[in-house]
Amino acid sequence: MIEALIFDAYGTLFDVYAVGAQLEAWYPGQGAAAAALLRDKQIEYTRLITQSDPSTGGSRYYEPFWELTTKALRYTSKALALAMDEARIAALMAAYRGLPAFPETAEVLDELKGRGFRLGILSNGDPAMLASVVAAAGLTGVFDHLISVDAVRQYKTAPAAYRLGCDAFGLPAERILFVSSNAWDAVGAKWFGYRIFWVNRRGLPFEEIGEAPDHRGRDLRDLLPLPNL
Repeated sequence: MIEALIFDAYGTLFDVYAVGAQLEAWYPGQGAAAAALLRDKQIEYTRLITQSDPSTGGSRYYEPFWELTTKALRYTSKALALAMDEARIAALMAAYRGLPAFPETAEVLDELKGRGFRLGILSNGDPAMLASVVAAAGLTGVFDHLISVDAVRQYKTAPAAYRLGCDAFGLPAERILFVSSNAWDAVGAKWFGYRIFWVNRRGLPFEEIGEAPDHRGRDLRDLLPLPNL
């Protein structure tokens, strides 16, 4: 029996590629590529940190997600020769605090809450980032827990990061449905022991390693007909 749902934030509830519109306005023809590279480099940095110090899951080299995102943006500017000045970097980082929720997010969360489920976010984002993006989307008060890996200074897919969800809800992993649009995140969470719903927003094949997700759909609406919800 599922008693709680934990959502990844970026890419699952909130559109990380929305900054592409501003990038396109500044750098015509490069907005989509810049947004994609920013996201890829952001996640690459979390993996480098986690993998480079296995004995502590990366905490020795840990930097908050805000800092990694800023550095990923600086890298993107250099790699694509955008010559982004500090004012534009600051503007894009401010936009990241207010990324828009996907259109179905609020209605699905409201329905799940109405069915009596406890809801949470478990994210690489640091606490201030999560509080800001949730408030900007008008979702304050919807979640029982906003859980940041900052508490253990280890990024997903470190087991200690996923364990934070169980600790917050006081539930074993098998009583929690973990929802993510990131296939790598779904693999890591499944290995930890969560039940998994993969939101395949981009119509991609699932990873060739790990176990298949328990459920999958094209957006969050596909959660609602599941028989155990």
